[in-house]
Amino acid sequence: MKIIVDAMGGDNAPQAPVMGAVMASQEYGVEITLVGRGEEILSVLEKNGIKELPAGIEIAHASEVVEICDNPATAFREKKDSSLTVGLNLLKAGEGDAYVSAGSTGALLGAATLLIKRIKGIRRAALAPVVPTGGGGAVLIDAGGNVKCPPEYLLQFAYMGSYYAEHVLGRPEPKVGLLNIGAEPSKGTELQTTVYPLLMKAGEEGRINFVGNVEAREAVEGAVDVIVADGYSGNIFLKTMEGTGLFLVREIKGIFMANLVTKLAALLVSGGLKRFKKMLSSSEVGGTALLGISKPVIKAHGSSDAYAIKNAIRQAKQVASSGIIESITANVDVMRLDAPVGEE
Repeated sequence: MKIIVDAMGGDNAPQAPVMGAVMASQEYGVEITLVGRGEEILSVLEKNGIKELPAGIEIAHASEVVEICDNPATAFREKKDSSLTVGLNLLKAGEGDAYVSAGSTGALLGAATLLIKRIKGIRRAALAPVVPTGGGGAVLIDAGGNVKCPPEYLLQFAYMGSYYAEHVLGRPEPKVGLLNIGAEPSKGTELQTTVYPLLMKAGEEGRINFVGNVEAREAVEGAVDVIVADGYSGNIFLKTMEGTGLFLVREIKGIFMANLVTKLAALLVSGGLKRFKKMLSSSEVGGTALLGISKPVIKAHGSSDAYAIKNAIRQAKQVASSGIIESITANVDVMRLDAPVGEE
C-alpha cells in the first residue's frame, strides 16, 4: 500500500510530515510518497541523521506551497505545482491509495471535492473526526465542513458515520445519535425535527442503528458511536471538547504539582494520568477522514508533530483497506431523498 503525504502542509512542515512518514514506513510497512520541495525534504532527513532516502519512501517534487493566507476555494488552482495539488493529482491518477495533509482544511476539502470528486450521489463531503468519549471514542460528523445543511446532508452523514464506525473502528451495529438539546423528537430547530423521522425510518428499515436524539453530555459519556450534526453545531461541540480537555489536563497537573505531598501522589498515579492525557490527545487519532470523497483523504491537525503524522498515516492505511468507500458507493441510493442520483 502506498500513502501520499503532503510534506509542506502544517505548522511544523516539512519536519513533522517527513519524520512522521519515516516512522510510519518502518512501523506500518507502507510505501510513502512525500510531496513537496525535494531539497527541503532531503535537508530534514540529513538533519536527523538520515543520509539517504529510506527504502519505501520516494519524493514527488512540488515547488509551491498552499499557505493559510491563500484563498481556500482557489488556492489549488492558482498554485498548480503546490504539494496539495500535485499530491491529490497523484491520488487521482492511482499512484497512491490515500492522501494525508496537515495543511489548510478549507483548501484540502475544496481541492479533494473538485479533483478527486465526491462519491456519485453524495451531496457533500464531511469532516468526521473520532472524538474521545466514555465509550472509547465516537465519530463526529460533520465537524465543520458544512455550516448550513438541509436534512438530506445529515441523513447521508448518519450513513457515512455508521459505515466508518463499523469498517474502520470495528464497531458492530454502531449506535447513531442526532446531536440535539433534548431526547424528545420535537426538540431542536427545524433541521433536527425534519431529519429525525428520516433517521427513524432508516433505523426501522435496519439500515442504521439510530437510537434517537443525543445531548452533548450523553454523547461525551459514550451513549453513541456516531454523533450526527450540521457543521456549525458539530464544530462547536468539537472545539468545546478540545478546550475542556486542555483545561482538565492543565488543572489536574496544577493540583498534583502544588506541593511535595501531591507530587508524591502524582508518582503513584502517573500511569493513569498518562493514559488519561493520551485519551484526550488528538495526536493519537492522527487526523480527520473526509467522508464522501471517492478516495481516502485524511486531514491531520495543523499543529501535528511527527508522531501525529505517523498516526494519520496509520489511519489512512486503515481507511484505504477498510472497504468503507465501496460500502458508501454500493448503498448511496438509500441515502438520497427525491433528487436523482446523478444530480450534483
